[in-house]
Formats: sequence, C-alpha cells, structure tokens
Amino acid sequence: MVNGYLEDLIVGRVLRSSTTGFDCGTHSTRLDDRHSFGAFVEAPIANRDDVYAIGLIYAVRVDDDPLVSELVRAETVEDNVLRDQRENRLIPVEISVINIGWRNTERTFPGLPPRPPMSLADVTACDRLVVSHFTSKHDFFRLVLNAAEVPSDDLLAAALHYASARAYEPDERETFMIDSGRKLVRLLSHDLKRLAHLLELIRP
Repeated sequence: MVNGYLEDLIVGRVLRSSTTGFDCGTHSTRLDDRHSFGAFVEAPIANRDDVYAIGLIYAVRVDDDPLVSELVRAETVEDNVLRDQRENRLIPVEISVINIGWRNTERTFPGLPPRPPMSLADVTACDRLVVSHFTSKHDFFRLVLNAAEVPSDDLLAAALHYASARAYEPDERETFMIDSGRKLVRLLSHDLKRLAHLLELIRP
C-alpha cells in the first residue's frame, strides 16, 4: 500500500539541477494533474534523504525525435503507429521546476534550498500538509514575482489555485485567496497595473 501511495506521488526523475531549480523527465503516458503548470513538487537535495527542495512546475516540454519529425510530414499515419510512438518515446517529457523553498522533517522554509537535487532523484508531488504549511505564510510570493526566467504572474496565480484546491478545505479556500490577494496588494502597491492583472488571475 505504501509503495502504491508513493507511486501515485511520483512526478519524474531529475535530469539536471541547480540551487535555483531543476528539470525532470517522465514518460508521456504518465502525464496527469501532478505535472500541471503551478503544481508543487519536491526532490531530496544532494547527500540528504531528510531535506527536500520545494518547487513549482513552470514548463512542460514534449520534444520531437527523428521519428516524430518524419511522421508529421506524412500525409496519413495509422493509429497504431501514433499510439506506439506516444507510449514508447525515446525522448522523455521534460518538466522544468523553479525552487521556492525547502523542508526538513519538521518544518518548511521559503527561499532557495541549501543544495540542488542530484540526477535521477525521484521528484514527487508535495502532499497536502506540505503545501498548506508552505503557502500559509505567503513568504514565497516575492521569489516567484521576481523570477525572470518564468511567466511569474501566471505561475503564482496557478500555484495559488493549485494550493487552494488541493491543500485547503472548501470552507477555507475563500479566506486563503483573500489573504493571498492582500499580500499581493502589499507587495505590488507600486505597480497597480500588474497588481490588477494578478488579482484578476487569482479571482475564483
């Protein structure tokens, strides 16, 4: 049962990493809500099994391979050929993650992790308690908003909707989003245009 539970949380395995983020790969047939834009994921940092980098998925890429390049030029492709290519891809689906915090066995911390994850480390979806603890203080907002390499406004909005739906009870969600909006007002009071756009994005 435990193994089945862990399998349900697996997102992929680390391909490359740094302290600011990492890329992981997975099989195309396994794509589901765990791989969504804005999903919270984690991976153990180098040489520690009890400390995890926490990040947000900000890109999912399905790259081509030589066979795909040939198939897209074909006038007709049989269904069984398409199915075989999708289910037996030589190139994994790549998922990009920006690090926004880390945790040990006792608590979560905003900011960059002490070390990046190692190659082939399992990347898993953060469980409900980790997401609720991490998002309750909104301390990661500034890091996401200032990240130049990601679509920061859309990413933060997607992360808030993800957290609201998966980590909070129905009667807690409105309060969570209102509190998040208030934090954004404090952070972006100097940029009213951006603030208005973000508040529109997080509106239920």
